[in-house]
Amino acid sequence: MNHKLTYITLAAIVAPALTSCFAGNADAAGIDPQSSVAIFDSFKYEGNDSIYNANPLPDESSFYNPVFAGWYSDPSICTNGEGDYFLVTSTFTFFPGVPIFHSRDLVNWKQVGHVLSRPSQLRNMEKQHVSGGIFAPAIAYNPSNKTYYMVTTNVGDGNFFVKTQDPFGEWSDPIMLPEVLGIDPAFFFDEDGKGYIVNNDDAPEGKPEYPGHRTVRVVEFDPATDKCVGERKIVVNKGCRPEEKPIWCEGPHIYKVNGKYYLMTAEGGTSTWHSEVIYRGDTPFGPYTPYPGNPILTQRTLDPNRKDPVTCAGHADLVRTPEGDWWGVFLAVRPVADNKENLGRETFMMPVKWTEDGWPYFMTEGETVPLVVTKPGVKIEENVTFGNYTRTDEFNDSTLGMEWMTLRGPASDYYSLTKNPGYLTVKCASVKSNEKAQLPYICRRINHHNFDAETRLTFLPEHDNQSSGVLLLKDETHQYYLARVRRGDDHYIELRKVADSGSQCLAEKKIESSKTTVDLKVKGEGLTYSFLYSTDGGKTWETVADGIDAGFTSTNVAGGFTGTVIGLYASDVE
Repeated sequence: MNHKLTYITLAAIVAPALTSCFAGNADAAGIDPQSSVAIFDSFKYEGNDSIYNANPLPDESSFYNPVFAGWYSDPSICTNGEGDYFLVTSTFTFFPGVPIFHSRDLVNWKQVGHVLSRPSQLRNMEKQHVSGGIFAPAIAYNPSNKTYYMVTTNVGDGNFFVKTQDPFGEWSDPIMLPEVLGIDPAFFFDEDGKGYIVNNDDAPEGKPEYPGHRTVRVVEFDPATDKCVGERKIVVNKGCRPEEKPIWCEGPHIYKVNGKYYLMTAEGGTSTWHSEVIYRGDTPFGPYTPYPGNPILTQRTLDPNRKDPVTCAGHADLVRTPEGDWWGVFLAVRPVADNKENLGRETFMMPVKWTEDGWPYFMTEGETVPLVVTKPGVKIEENVTFGNYTRTDEFNDSTLGMEWMTLRGPASDYYSLTKNPGYLTVKCASVKSNEKAQLPYICRRINHHNFDAETRLTFLPEHDNQSSGVLLLKDETHQYYLARVRRGDDHYIELRKVADSGSQCLAEKKIESSKTTVDLKVKGEGLTYSFLYSTDGGKTWETVADGIDAGFTSTNVAGGFTGTVIGLYASDVE
């Protein structure tokens, strides 16, 4: 961690009593503590998964699956036909919403922004569960008006879309779709300029025959008026084999290939029975005939005890290259053991094959999702989204990097990068991490099973309920918090567990109150976490606790649709 070039004097901003005690006593961070705020010098994240170390890429045209490591779920992809590809994923209640990535070769991706970057685009997020909010965004390009569309579900507000002619810039405010009920909408734009919206909805007349009985419906959309036209029609009832009572036909997309319309949907729910199926018809409204070889993607019949399993594969989208090749993106999960993991649903990519009679497929029954994929002609660049990598943020910019997120809103009242230039300053606010509210919490995804995440914190708690440190969060009731705290005149580095029953201290180490700057580290070790601290600038580390159950923050235990995030937090209440 580097020293900052900018130093802030305590006397200008801190109460006189605190100044008299600590002025001139700055530690390694080069800054004095300030009243009721935590000052973070930097944040370093380093991934070190053994699977990448044991399987080096064979050449510079190969990449690892997942192509987006960590929680990047529900991928959707589009192209403008001129060599530009854009990809988006779900963000649920995190802000900004829906990261958008750009690539010219499908392998080297760079995040260029967020589709939902303003509070006006993310309405009614307060009081929603972490896994509420924005579900399954779908991106599409309409060549007739040279406009990009992103349509999605906000479970607290309904279905809506935003649009732009510059996907590197700002997108419109939401345009609501009150006629489109259900979830998972996606656009399809035909060669004649007409548009269509396809999505998942309730069973016919709202009367399901069994749990998970759903339908896929299509309605025409007029790009000139941004409104739906005519009747919504059911094109899939139950799924590709109705007699088997399939569940959750969702995440649909429509494509046109050689005059035929293809409807692709997920089936089987989002757990280990997840799959992808395909249909074909002569019009956007069908009737659609299912492919006899369905599913075209799944891992559900494989040995659950196989080495390095990939599970829950489904929720896919397809894209065609200018050369005429087809590729697909989809979500899947990489459990460590017993279906436990903290990475959430990740984005994978594979070439798509075609049968002689014109059906696309990812793989046949029994095949596994490959770890390494080759795309001839591509050269791997720096700062890719896959494999092991290190990311360091010194907080030298006036805005957060694109990997950082907050919950349920921008949290602009709680943090600043300009109050102490060169540092992230977080206010100790009277809100608990288990509340369904905006939090004084700035976080990023965990991208590896094995990782080190560390930060340098300058902070002096003023009372027993004030704290700051590193928070691992899966949802409101599945968290670990490595924090600096005080009780009376004594100061500690403490590990807390936040669960349904409340907050519990798991371990603590006493430190000298004069050590106003400490380094905090979290080590992910697959099924366990370790929590450490240093008071000498990271030269030596003391363990607060190790062997802590990482399964507690996994989807297998906590439920929900996100992965675990890690970040910087400050609070004025215990």
